[in-house]
Amino acid sequence: MQTNVTNANGRVTVKLTGRFDFNAHREFRDAIDESLKSTEKNVVIDLSTVDYLDSSALGMLLMLRDKTKNVGKTVSLAGANGAVKQVLDIANFSKLFPLI
Repeated sequence: MQTNVTNANGRVTVKLTGRFDFNAHREFRDAIDESLKSTEKNVVIDLSTVDYLDSSALGMLLMLRDKTKNVGKTVSLAGANGAVKQVLDIANFSKLFPLI
């Protein structure tokens, strides 16, 4: 998985590309740590170019939700489509995260 962190329009966007699974935990953690250093209050995880996501990725997103909450930030998920959207729907993530 590849990550790209950008600051624009009052938010930090973490764009993920490729397979989001257990093997991506280090890259994800590094990107999240970078995003939390920003003064922006909104963190957006852009899933538009993620082609696979598994249960460990869901766990990483839940840990991110807790981390952002602890530092007074919010997190949203954006651009989920296809199988990735289906996994998020099955896991009822729309009740846990704003999906944009």
